Amino acid sequence: MTNDGTPFRGLTPDKVLDAVEAAGYRCDGRLLALNSYENRVYQVGIEGAEPLIAKFYRPGRWSDEAIREEHRFTRELADEEIPAVPPLAAGDGRTLFHFQGFRFALYPKRPGRPPELEHPDTLRRLGRFLGRIHAVGGLRPFRHRPTIDPTTFGEEPVRYLLESRILPPYLEDAYRAVAEAVLEGVRRCYERAGPVRRIRLHGDCHPGNVLWTPDGPHFVDFDDSRMGPAVQDLWMLLSGDRDAMEEQLALVLEGYGLFADLDPQELHLVEALRALRMLHHSAWLARRWNDPAFPAAFPWFREPRYWEEQILALREQAALLDEPPLRVREAGR
Repeated sequence: MTNDGTPFRGLTPDKVLDAVEAAGYRCDGRLLALNSYENRVYQVGIEGAEPLIAKFYRPGRWSDEAIREEHRFTRELADEEIPAVPPLAAGDGRTLFHFQGFRFALYPKRPGRPPELEHPDTLRRLGRFLGRIHAVGGLRPFRHRPTIDPTTFGEEPVRYLLESRILPPYLEDAYRAVAEAVLEGVRRCYERAGPVRRIRLHGDCHPGNVLWTPDGPHFVDFDDSRMGPAVQDLWMLLSGDRDAMEEQLALVLEGYGLFADLDPQELHLVEALRALRMLHHSAWLARRWNDPAFPAAFPWFREPRYWEEQILALREQAALLDEPPLRVREAGR
């Protein structure tokens, strides 16, 4: 299970290769572990062909139905010539494989580099592709995947953090107070936004999940794909002060608007979604702390300094939640 401390026990290199061969490929023995914490991801050499990417899903996180929904969504995007990377299908159409207690999918290797967001044309092109993704995402809902909202990304993570007693005891009251203030501010943002449309999203569209090539971007890792407001996939492309973010937003929307319309009311949610991500990220680390990969990768998480900095950052974020939303303006103005 996800919290037993050994979710990938037994996933040895030999088992990874045996699993890939059981899916119908002949491995050449080369195996490279790639940077991934939630799941386990490997580049696997294939005889006489390009390497494949094998993604082994964390046990207990998603149901088989939820994983298949992600696969179908990326297949829909690829069928529309949108540069998402769907999993490879077996001859019988299967994209999710089972092998000795593990579930995995296989992907073609797609090299690339992070996008250079300081370039205006990069933001325009990302906007165009996100508009196309959202046009497809709005055609039908997910049935087996949750929605990004104040409950799933805010209230539940805060409750888990406080009940797990992972914070230093002397900081629990301060964290509880600032988290409650943030959640109250988030609720006000949602009230100001009013009812917003929820569509299928990438869900975690930070620059690390966009691989840039000479032909443009490839969107990868739809593992966090959920239902939610369209602006969730846009705000992580924005950074800097208010003026800088408004200019970046204008460039993104210049491309986005060719394929989809963003309801301006959703801009009330930008700082709310940023706040929810902060709360959710800390709880994600706490939930995974018994997995040996996490203390090795995030040793600072149990240090008091991390929580002191989180409290300060959340106080600053709470103040932003009552600021006016970003303006929609023309690029360059």
